[in-house]
Amino acid sequence: MIVMSAVRHAAAGAAALLLVLPAPAATASTVSEPSPPVERFIDPARLYRSGTQVQAPRGGPDAPDGISALSWVVADASTGDVLAARNAHRRLPPASTLKTLFAVTALPRMDQEERHTVSEPELEGIGSGSSMVGVQAGYTYKVSDLWNGVFLSSGNDAVRVLAAMNGGWESMARQMQEKARELGANDTRVVSPDGYDEPGQVSSAYDLALFGRAGLQDPAFVRYCSTRYADFPSGSWSYGIRNTNRLLTGDNGVDRYPGLIGVKNGYTSGAGNTLIAAARRGSRTLVVSVMNPQSGGGFAVYEEARTLLDWGFEAAGEVQPVGSLGPGVARDRAKNRPETKPAKGSGERPGGRSSASPGVKAAGGAAEKPGKASGEKSAPQAGAGGRPAAGGSAGAEGRSGAPVSKDVAALSAPGKAVSREDLPSRPWAGLPLALVGASLGAALSLWVWRRRSAGRGGGGAGGGL
Repeated sequence: MIVMSAVRHAAAGAAALLLVLPAPAATASTVSEPSPPVERFIDPARLYRSGTQVQAPRGGPDAPDGISALSWVVADASTGDVLAARNAHRRLPPASTLKTLFAVTALPRMDQEERHTVSEPELEGIGSGSSMVGVQAGYTYKVSDLWNGVFLSSGNDAVRVLAAMNGGWESMARQMQEKARELGANDTRVVSPDGYDEPGQVSSAYDLALFGRAGLQDPAFVRYCSTRYADFPSGSWSYGIRNTNRLLTGDNGVDRYPGLIGVKNGYTSGAGNTLIAAARRGSRTLVVSVMNPQSGGGFAVYEEARTLLDWGFEAAGEVQPVGSLGPGVARDRAKNRPETKPAKGSGERPGGRSSASPGVKAAGGAAEKPGKASGEKSAPQAGAGGRPAAGGSAGAEGRSGAPVSKDVAALSAPGKAVSREDLPSRPWAGLPLALVGASLGAALSLWVWRRRSAGRGGGGAGGGL
């Protein structure tokens, strides 16, 4: 009985102390407030503004100089960051750079070793003055030979045959249109898969850069677009063909660009000269697109692309991105995350969707050969107040993680410290075990002292009677 009474007194005393004593503050060694993720906000509507867009710090590199093209883009092919641009979403005829989208769409569907015998109907409908590689009906070709004809000679005859193998001309145009939307290329309208001028067929420097970046992810695409020379079969013999991308071959007085991977050039009287070029320097790969230079002759497109590549390699890491390639990824991510606001003082706001119509009339078909840039008026620009088709920050790809709510980030992330507000709110939370033991000992000592005092008081009174 005495022991049980002592235990009860000790428990009562300890409970009283626990309720009175405040919980000690969490120490820095065990609990810390997590650092918020660094948010990098880029206004996706910025690339819809007219004029040159570049964001360099004070004393940083100036915007690219001496570029006469109606529209151009410089982007990092790995991250998708757009380093600088001019009229990036202006809709213009693309000429044979549209063959890049054709390859991105059709290449993965085909066995490169397959052999195909060409029929007469497959070569029907080729536009007057088209560039040709020399495909002939009744001859048998490997698919890889036909792709060499597409990339090196910009052969519209090779495109016709490959399109026939992929469901036909109209089906191929639909497939390309679907692929463009999948990539987030909302300025592009496909009418003729080979890029031949047709009314309403347009693209933009932004979309062309998207197609080039997508192609670089396919080893077969890279192999074809970087090939300078190849043999093209013609029955029992073959003849040599060379890539018409002069930055790659160094022909006609145009110096080869160091580290150039390739991609695709084009020309029609309606589009002028167009070019998508990709180059690697060290660990960085850039992709540029140039549409319709207004001065400098037929080879100006190569020199202006050279200037943009040089600027991009020097400015990378020094300038802040003004946009991002790959809005389809950003749009999907935005659906699954809470809305975030730009950093205080940024002066930028997220953009919305574009309501501009893709239908813009282009000039009629013309020869697919290098020539002087046309001076005719270009297709109208997408609405001045237009917004991009998809939002999302450029830094979402490989830079900083998507933001998550505070409670999920703090409580569900393995190995992460949590703030005191997220800890259980019990009054004994964090109380050292030694203090609990001391409290129990103090209560037991108090009980023993009271028993002894009571015993001494009772003995004196009895002896006095």
